[in-house]
Parts: sequence; C-alpha cells; structure tokens
Amino acid sequence: MLVLTPPMGWNSWNTFGENINEKVVMDSADTLVSTGLAAAGYNYIVIDDCWSLRERGEDGRIVPDPVKFPHGMKYVADYVHSKGLKFGMYSCAGMLTCAGYPASFDHEFIDAATFAEWGVDYLKYDYCFHPSTVPGPVLYKRMAVALANCGRDIVFSACSWGSDETKKWIKQTGANLWRTTGDINDSWRSIKELSLIAGDAITYGSINCYPDMDMLVTGMKGVGNVGFAGCTDAEYRLHYSLWALLGSPLMIGCDIRQMDDFTRETLLNLEVIAINQDPDYNQAYDASAYGVTFQDAEKNEHPIYVRQLSNGDLAIGFFNLSDQPTSRWNSYLALDRIGLPESTGKTLEMKELWTGETFKVTNGIFGETIAPHSCRLFRAKVVNA
Repeated sequence: MLVLTPPMGWNSWNTFGENINEKVVMDSADTLVSTGLAAAGYNYIVIDDCWSLRERGEDGRIVPDPVKFPHGMKYVADYVHSKGLKFGMYSCAGMLTCAGYPASFDHEFIDAATFAEWGVDYLKYDYCFHPSTVPGPVLYKRMAVALANCGRDIVFSACSWGSDETKKWIKQTGANLWRTTGDINDSWRSIKELSLIAGDAITYGSINCYPDMDMLVTGMKGVGNVGFAGCTDAEYRLHYSLWALLGSPLMIGCDIRQMDDFTRETLLNLEVIAINQDPDYNQAYDASAYGVTFQDAEKNEHPIYVRQLSNGDLAIGFFNLSDQPTSRWNSYLALDRIGLPESTGKTLEMKELWTGETFKVTNGIFGETIAPHSCRLFRAKVVNA
C-alpha cells in the first residue's frame, strides 16, 4: 500500500509497556478524539508488545491475553474504527518478541491473515530473537509479502533499529517506515544520542519509506515504562521540533489522558505538523556555518536544518544540543547556503512557530542565540529584499 505522509498516532509502549489492556487502548482512542489530536492528524492507535498469551493456540494462531483483552482484538479494533481512527498492533521478525511473547518467524502468513481478520491497519515489526541464519532483509521481505497478500491494507512499520545497515536494503522489502536507531527513553541523553546518529539515515528516506527516529517522549515527565529521568519542557519541544522537521513519523508515547497544557500545545501545533506532513517530503539538510554534512552529524551539536516545502517556503530549525548557549557567531545562517544569494534580490520573511514572532532577514545572513537543549523553528517565505 502507498502511505503518502509519515504516520501519526499513539503507541502504548513508552508509558504502559507490559501493562497494556483493553481499557487503556479504548480510553486512549477516546482521548485522541476528544482532545483534538485526531483532527490534527494523529489517527493510529497502536498496541505494542505484551498483548498475547505466552504460547500460540492449537490452531497455530497467536492468542490475545484474555485478562488484558477479554473481548478479543476484533472488538478493540471495531471500537477504534468507530471513532474514525485506525488500529495498529505489534509482532516481531524473531522467534520471540522483545518481551518474550510469540513472534512471527515462520508464521508470517498465518499471522498476517489473523491481523487482517481482526481489522488491523498498522503492524510494528520488531527485530528481537531473530535467527542469525536468515538475513534481516529476508525476514522483512517475508512479512511484507504476507501482508501484501492478506486481503487488507496494513501499514508495515519495520523496527530493526537501524541494525545490519537497514537504510541500504529496507526499500527492497516494501516497508512503509523503518527505525533508524535503537529505542528512545524519556531522558535528554537519549534524545541527544538519537538526534546525532539519525542524520545519515534520514538521507535514505522517501515517500512511502519513512525513516522513523522512534516514538515521541514529549509529555512523559519521567512517568511510565521508559520514564527514566524525564526532560524539561524546552528539551521536549526540541525533540518534537526535530522529529517533525526531519520527517519522522510522529507517534505519541505519553499517557494522553494525563496531558498538561504544555504537552497539548506542543502536540497540537498545526504549523509544525504541516512541516512534518508536507506532501513533497523533501529531505532536510544541514546549512550551519561550518557546512557539516549528515555524515559528520555526530560532531555537530548545533545544526541548522533546512527543508524545502511544497509551496516554495522553507522550514528552518536552529538546534542546540550542547550544554552551552550558542551565539550569533557560531549559530548563523547565510542565505546563499540555501540558494538565496543577495544577487537574487530576495530574502526570507521568518515566522517562529512556537512564539509567533515574525521578522525579515537583512544583509543575507541571520543568527540566533539559543539556550542549551533548546531550539527555534521557523517557516520562511521567499520575498523581495
């Protein structure tokens, strides 16, 4: 199937982990709708690992845990669909899932058929306990073929953590999105590590095969399955801004039933979402003063990412991943680096998407003073100088 923009939604893992159940899923579906998140584009409700019994049934099928899901998965899927949302589930390319539940190795067709019968619209497919005798590309091709022949359109989310040079072979498999890194947790250290190592993988992304920098931790506040240290509001906003600008799928990981105002405001910024969902899906690039390429991204703690948008505007993000404030001398953008030398007679009209501030760039260059672990995100229009 063709997925035209990066998927958006909510996934159970970051907050609930093994403590997932029917009520949490249905309440979260209700909340996506009642808070306006669904109207903003977050339309997938995805159950992650730990939803089944520890053994398959006599018919070879995976069995939903009857304590966690007493009415079965089709009941849950039907409820999610009744809210105008789409329903996602989890399996794994190995012999067991990452939490030790039955996985889909050598059961790809029966599992794909089961998911289709339940009304699944999205499958996250992990990489734990996979046999070393079968190459990763083959494992993902096996499930991709099964999904393509199950009789239902199911988005295929390949979660191989960037391992085995995923970026070089993932488009062969038919996956609609693919993980660029290992798992995120709710800490600044994790956000920074993933931000620095994801850059090169982003250059391999395209429409219908989106690089996935992992689920959002925005709003977790140190609570939940991957709660860890938690982050400041500025760190959460940088995290969300960078994921959006680089075109990663936006899968919320916090308990949306408990969102505070800052989290709600961050997740519902329609102008930022529009950048993430821009239909051209052009690749972002680093236009910082030092000309750092994605291959050198791990060396650059204050990149300036730029992305051409479909209507001619530019998305521009100044990011400070360091522990020291940047200055206009080490965090500045020369417009000739993005195709606008002064000889064109053009400049940029800037709008900062978190504060609403607007201004016009003069003299072909502008810089930003950015606090540690913070960002500034702009939508820029080309205008006469």
